[in-house]
Amino acid sequence: MAVSMQVDIVSAEGSLFSGKADMVFAQAADGEVGILPKHTQLLTQLKPGQVRVVSGDEEDNFFINSGVLEVQPSVVTILADTAIRAEDLDQAAAEEAKRRAEDAMQQAKTDTDIARAQIELAEAVAQIQTITKLRDRLHKTGLS
Repeated sequence: MAVSMQVDIVSAEGSLFSGKADMVFAQAADGEVGILPKHTQLLTQLKPGQVRVVSGDEEDNFFINSGVLEVQPSVVTILADTAIRAEDLDQAAAEEAKRRAEDAMQQAKTDTDIARAQIELAEAVAQIQTITKLRDRLHKTGLS
């Protein structure tokens, strides 16, 4: 029998995913991490980006705006501020959010305004990248 791990993705809105998986990929603060069953314990911050949960031939994709990743040998928990299934992301809304964040950066007058605009821009760009990666994966597998 194949070894798997329990994966739970929870946001402020509630549980988004709970199930067994063979691999998990997430955007940690220092770069992408890949997690397999029996991974060493880990606690790290997440930055805006895609989380992929792979189980056999199935792959679930999510967008996380920020949060914490906790890895135990047989359990991976993602506590996210906001988590959205990748297929539920709206490209037009993400593009508009990116445009607004870029405008806000140009009009920023304080360091706080600049920091806020940078966060909004990073989230919008990460959403667009998640949508693009999902679309590319679906196109390669002929599911588009």
